[in-house]
Amino acid sequence: MMRTASRRFARGCVCCPPEAPATGARRNFLAGGLATLGMAAAATPTRVFAQAAGGAGQGGPAAGPGPAPAVAPPPKTVIDVHHHIAPPAYNQELIARGQNEPPLFRWSVQKSLDDMDKAGVATAITSITTPGVWFGDAGAARRLARKCNDFAATLVRDHPGRFGMFASLPLPDVDGSLAEIAYAFDTLKADGVGVMTSFGDKWLGDPAFEPVMEELNRRKAIVYTHPTLADCCKGILPLVQRAVVEFQTDTSRAIGSVLFTGTAARFSDIKFIWSHGGGTMPFLYTRYIRMPDLNPNVRPNVPNGVDYELKKFYYDVAQVAHPAALASLVHVAPTSRILFGTDFPYRSSADHVQGVTAFFTDEAKRRGVLRDNALALIPRLKST
Repeated sequence: MMRTASRRFARGCVCCPPEAPATGARRNFLAGGLATLGMAAAATPTRVFAQAAGGAGQGGPAAGPGPAPAVAPPPKTVIDVHHHIAPPAYNQELIARGQNEPPLFRWSVQKSLDDMDKAGVATAITSITTPGVWFGDAGAARRLARKCNDFAATLVRDHPGRFGMFASLPLPDVDGSLAEIAYAFDTLKADGVGVMTSFGDKWLGDPAFEPVMEELNRRKAIVYTHPTLADCCKGILPLVQRAVVEFQTDTSRAIGSVLFTGTAARFSDIKFIWSHGGGTMPFLYTRYIRMPDLNPNVRPNVPNGVDYELKKFYYDVAQVAHPAALASLVHVAPTSRILFGTDFPYRSSADHVQGVTAFFTDEAKRRGVLRDNALALIPRLKST
C-alpha cells in the first residue's frame, strides 16, 4: 500500500511523465545497441533470446525452460553532461519553500552510480536543476551556491573518474557570481559552470550579465544552461506542467537572447551547452535565420551570421533522445556538437543510450554523441 502511494506521489512531479517499466526486451535491445557500438562484448539480442528460450546452443526446446542468463553490464564508456544531483542544502531549501520534487528528494549518490552502471555511463558531469540557487536574497544565494559546489566537488574527489561538475552561480548577483567563478575554477577545478536560462525578467544575453560573460569568456569556460520557469509565464497554463512547454520555450528565448544581443559573437570563447536539444529552437530554425531580416537592428550583433552561431553551440540530448526531436536537431547542428545527457533522476541513462543507439546508425557519429564529443570538449576526461 505504501509503495503504491509512493509511486503515485512520484508521478506528480512537474518535470516528466512516468516512464514505462523496463522489460526484458528493452534491456536486450539496449544490449544489442551497445554491442553494435563495439561497447558490449556480451551476447547480441538474438543470442540472448535464444539462450533464454533454451535454443539451439542450449539443447533446444527439449531442454525445457530455464532461468534467463544474466546479461553482463556494458563497459563504462558513455559520458553524460546532463546529470542532476541533490545536495542536502539544496533539498532543504526546496522543502523550506514548499516545493514538491520527489525525484530530487529521493536522490542519492548510489542511485546515480547504479543508473550509470546499467547503461555503461563512465562519467556524469553533475549540476543542480531548476529553480537554481537564487530566491531573491544575494547572501543566501551565495551561501547555497557554495554549499552545492563543495558537495559536487566532494563527489568528484570521492569517486575518481565517475563524476565531474558544472558549478552553480548565484546569478543574477553579478559580484557573487564573479567570486564563485574564481572559487569554482581555481579551487574546485570545475569543468564549467551551470546557469539557468533566465532570472526573473532577464535572459542570459541581458547587459546586466556582461561582466560575468566577460570573465567566462576570458577563461574559455563551458557554460551549461538549464531551463527554468520565467516570471512572465508562471501559471498561464495551469493544467499543463511547466516542463512540457515552458522549459523548452525558455531555452529558445535564452538562445535568442544570447544570439541577438551579440553575446555569442562578442564572447566567442564561451562554449554554451543548451539542454534538451536546444528547446524548440531547431523546429523554429528558419525563423531564427530570418531574424536579421525581420529586425535589421540585430544584424550587427550577428556579424558571422545566425547559422554560424547556432552551429557553434553545443546541445545535449536529455529528454530528446527520440527520432522526432533528433531529426530536427541534426539538421541544425553538426553531430560533433551533440552531447549525451539524461536528465537523471527524472529520466534514466538506459532510455537515452537506447534512443541514441537507435537513431544514430553511423557508428562514428553514434560514438561521438555517446562519448567522443564530450572528450573533445572536456579533454581531462581522457585520463579518467
